[in-house]
Amino acid sequence: MMNRYWLTVTACTLAITANAQHKTLTAKDYERAESFMGYNTAKYIDHASVQPNWLDGDKFWYNTKTDGTEQTFLVDPVKKTKTLTTDYKGGTMPSRRGGGRNEVLSPDGKKSILIKDYNLFVKDIASGQLTQLTTDGIKDYGYATDNAGWKHSDAPILRWSPDSKKIATFQQDQRNSQDMYLVTTNVGAPVLKAWKYPLPGDKQIATIRRVVIDVENPKVISFNIPADQHRATLSDDISSSGTFDDIDWKADGSEVAFLSTSRDHKNEKFRIANTSTGAVREVFEETVKTQFESGQGAINWRYLPASKEIIWYSERDNWGHLYLYDATTGKVKNQITKGDWVVTRLLKVDEKTRTLYFIANGREKGNPYFGHFYKVGFDGKNLSNLTPEEGNHVVSLSPSEKYFIDSYSQPDVPQITVLRGLDGKLITSLEKTDVSRLTATGWKAPTPVSVKAKDGKTDIYGLVFTPTKMDANQKYPVIDYIYPGPQGGSVGSWAFSASRGDNQALAELGFIVVVIEGTSNPDRSKSFHDMSYGNMAENTLPDQIAAIRQLSAKYPIDTNKVGIWGHSGGGFATAAAMFRYPDFFKVGISESGNHDNRNYEDDWGERYNGLVENADYEAQANQNYAKNLKGKLMLVHGMMDDNVPPYNTLLVVEALEKANKSFDLVIFPNSAHGYGAYSPYMMRRRWDYFVQHLLGAEPPKDYAMKGAIAR
Repeated sequence: MMNRYWLTVTACTLAITANAQHKTLTAKDYERAESFMGYNTAKYIDHASVQPNWLDGDKFWYNTKTDGTEQTFLVDPVKKTKTLTTDYKGGTMPSRRGGGRNEVLSPDGKKSILIKDYNLFVKDIASGQLTQLTTDGIKDYGYATDNAGWKHSDAPILRWSPDSKKIATFQQDQRNSQDMYLVTTNVGAPVLKAWKYPLPGDKQIATIRRVVIDVENPKVISFNIPADQHRATLSDDISSSGTFDDIDWKADGSEVAFLSTSRDHKNEKFRIANTSTGAVREVFEETVKTQFESGQGAINWRYLPASKEIIWYSERDNWGHLYLYDATTGKVKNQITKGDWVVTRLLKVDEKTRTLYFIANGREKGNPYFGHFYKVGFDGKNLSNLTPEEGNHVVSLSPSEKYFIDSYSQPDVPQITVLRGLDGKLITSLEKTDVSRLTATGWKAPTPVSVKAKDGKTDIYGLVFTPTKMDANQKYPVIDYIYPGPQGGSVGSWAFSASRGDNQALAELGFIVVVIEGTSNPDRSKSFHDMSYGNMAENTLPDQIAAIRQLSAKYPIDTNKVGIWGHSGGGFATAAAMFRYPDFFKVGISESGNHDNRNYEDDWGERYNGLVENADYEAQANQNYAKNLKGKLMLVHGMMDDNVPPYNTLLVVEALEKANKSFDLVIFPNSAHGYGAYSPYMMRRRWDYFVQHLLGAEPPKDYAMKGAIAR
């Protein structure tokens, strides 16, 4: 009897212990977590950001919401008034766009350009009449064709002259570029998708033969230079800004200035073409050791033919700054901006007053990612901060550029939106975002943090998301959301946002979620950005580890339970974390990762890593380290991903199988880089995976997300 008693007590104790260690989450737990997603928090926010609908005389109207009731205001900057109105209630401005979706409208709105059978046509908007402009375009050697490998569309890439009489464009030669292949999943024979997609190290990549086309009297004028590499200064595409990049017209259409970028992005040639003859004049060039950039989010150089000058952007003194050049001699006249801060976007050039207006980061004390709006003379004098309030300032100029709307905020401080004159003086307050109704639901903002990078010296910044209801006696597993760039970063915008993906939602399930902006972010110094040049596999991971360890001294983080996840570049970083630091990162979810950059489009890798002959791509490939896996890894990819081809993930799958490693795989047979309609499913699988393997709990079975992901 005594033995039976002790056996019963022992069994009960074991059951209680097991139950304590194996918590079960319910559908209500997931439903509460989902309430923190953007599609659920937005309805509780009042007086949110202003979206202006501009009228004549720089007047504008906008809609705002108070306690769920929409109001419309009319703003008159001349009278300095903001008036409640019903004239525009619920309305939107009519589209001024003429022509179809894949047409480019002229500045005067009377003509548009479109592609048919690899050639360009001009359409008269009033009559719809088409006139053919080119005749020798053929497959893979068409005019204005849009294909960067990872991004492609049927819209033409070109830049209209200001007088609407000419266009600057190119004939894209990809006849010798190799193809990429994807196949659909369906009943019956799959459909083969093939398009030109050069890879790092390919002998032949796409080139562009530059031309100007007279639209009024159809004629193609070829530039008398060899074809340029398919490269530009802003990112890994020649239309990243939404139009033909690195082009600046003279007002009368007689000249066009442009940049020619080398394949490895180390050399920039500033050139000016005569649009009547095609003669090209070399003005100057700049060569850098790593890769040249023209700005962050905008191309910051300008050609000023009236004064025969050039506004040039360079990081030659380790910071992104503006310089004034003589367009005749190609010599520097003076440096315009200077200091340990970075110009990100040049918004306005006033040639009459010789004043520049721009966004810059890091000049003011505090978070170096907060952007402010400044003005400065061409001579570098009279630098003035037009938006002195602390925070990240998002600026929108009025049509006349006499006024600007300024919305400023911090990740944990909601937006205040005002209207200012171009001198920075306040004209009228517009809206102050009110989140009191949202706060009443239990919501809270993330906490901005600053820690040291792996080197122990460099300040890095991030956000921490903690559960709204915390147990003071408990340590929490940590999830690291990562997007290492190097063309961007994990945090993205440092403006206020009530929901940043599912970070807070995950925290509500019993985690602390961290988002750390490691070294190699482009919004700081050149040396900071270049810390991972030539070794992208570093992925800021040493910084992530250092940050989590430092944060564990302040937050109840269990550093023995660290998870990590990311998409695209973040997928690459996640797998690298699980393979290279297997004793630190225990659970990872790698979505759509570019695991071997020899299998990703040529321009991105060759820009940020260098040419194949000059960089060790093999040493950075994730599949070569798959044998080191110790924790739980989920790999995810869309099989119709035309950005990061799925073979990147399949290389890792094969390596894991060869190494006899267990892992999880989720594929979306007909999805592209994002998962579209399957995104809620992927989010649920992500929650389940962390709950099960990092929290050690049982998730609700097949919970159905109620909304679409606002990411």
